[in-house]
Amino acid sequence: MKSYNEKEVLSLLQDERTLRKGFEMIVSQYSEQLYWQIRRMVLSHDDANDLLQNTFIKAWTNIEYFRAEAKLSTWLYRIALNECMTFLNKQRAQQMVAIDAPEADVIQKLESDPYFSGDDVQLKLQKALLTLPEKQRMVFNLKYYEEMKYEDMSEIFGTTVGSLKASYHHAVKKIEKFFEEDN
Repeated sequence: MKSYNEKEVLSLLQDERTLRKGFEMIVSQYSEQLYWQIRRMVLSHDDANDLLQNTFIKAWTNIEYFRAEAKLSTWLYRIALNECMTFLNKQRAQQMVAIDAPEADVIQKLESDPYFSGDDVQLKLQKALLTLPEKQRMVFNLKYYEEMKYEDMSEIFGTTVGSLKASYHHAVKKIEKFFEEDN
């Protein structure tokens, strides 16, 4: 299989005859990494699949608005994170969860998810991540799991590198505190 070349894909997207082929290359290239980023936010395999599909549908219907000022991956991550935020906000509004344990329902969902194959430490990390504000959780996931550069995250979030470094630092400290208190 031919390796992914963003310039080539961008040129395919410019021509109506090759648009579909270019988009198929995007889906092939980014499906897995976007799936895992979404999954880390919503935890459920089924919800992550739905949101990934929504992300690509939005990207396809808005492909003519992509101006290549940022990388395709940045644009796709922005769409995916917006989809996650919308989903999480709707989910939060629908849930009638005890005030002292708002993450309990999500953890129960994760523990009963047949696709979750993590051990106790991974489950504890997911519980710790659920205690973070959404932006800190997103920044942590992108930096820790994806090893994304702060400059790229800055384009996704539309904020400064310094702000993202602070968010990551605070997230790490809160996670460390969660692990300390849990022992």
